[in-house]
Amino acid sequence: MTAEAEQSAPKLTSHPAPTESTAAPASRAPDPEAPPPNQEDALPLMAHLLELRDRLLKATAAVVIGVIVGLIFAKRFLELLIAFLQGESQLQLLSPAEPIFLYLKAALIMGVVIASPFVLYQIFAFVVPGLTKSEKRGLYIALPMAAGLFSLGVAFGIFVVLPFTLRYLQSFLADLIKAEYGASFYMNFVLSFLLWLGIGFELPLFIAILARLGIVSPQQLRRFWRYAIVIIAVLAAVITPTPDPFNMTIVMVPLFLLYIFGILLAHLVYRERSAVDTPKPTTKNK
Repeated sequence: MTAEAEQSAPKLTSHPAPTESTAAPASRAPDPEAPPPNQEDALPLMAHLLELRDRLLKATAAVVIGVIVGLIFAKRFLELLIAFLQGESQLQLLSPAEPIFLYLKAALIMGVVIASPFVLYQIFAFVVPGLTKSEKRGLYIALPMAAGLFSLGVAFGIFVVLPFTLRYLQSFLADLIKAEYGASFYMNFVLSFLLWLGIGFELPLFIAILARLGIVSPQQLRRFWRYAIVIIAVLAAVITPTPDPFNMTIVMVPLFLLYIFGILLAHLVYRERSAVDTPKPTTKNK
């Protein structure tokens, strides 16, 4: 081959062998000790479920202990409820096993009341870790206030409203019919009456929560006080089982005072809804 042919022929360049840095990365072998991705996501959920199970068991144990204590004082509790009867009115038993059921029901109610602080603590301890500092402070204030308002409503019903209500019911058509009530019906009547009255006394806390969420403002609450009186009158009519306006007034007055107290709380906790909370209107493309 001539020199000219050698110059015109293409030269074959040899590429260097790929080094470790330029070589394609080899797939790493999976770590046998590392859990799969789905299992990593499931671990926190399992931890929460185990914590929830433990707290439910503790709350149930507290209720059982409260019921055992209630079995000791159930008779005194029943004597307290029967003491509201006036005059010669008596309770009648409608079945042979009714005294046992009444006794166990009274013990169960007392057990739930006794264990309620510990049960609320278990619920609070489970929920608090996921809340912010401001939400924790709000719960620290709201829970004792809710318990105090409910207890105030029950005490108001026992010492003020219930004696007047039963006196009116017993005197109605007393010249024609002697007032003798079934024991179970009477207990259900008294307990439901006290329960709804205790819930009605939660009105200031309900107003404060609405104000905190920015749904209502203190100015709106002051401006709509006439409508509040109508709503309170309807609520008092539902709570009070008698058509007597005197008994309705006894319930309406403290509820309206609680409404005023709710306005004061709304001034303290009111937070105006920001633009982030309110949805922006969508505009159609022209």
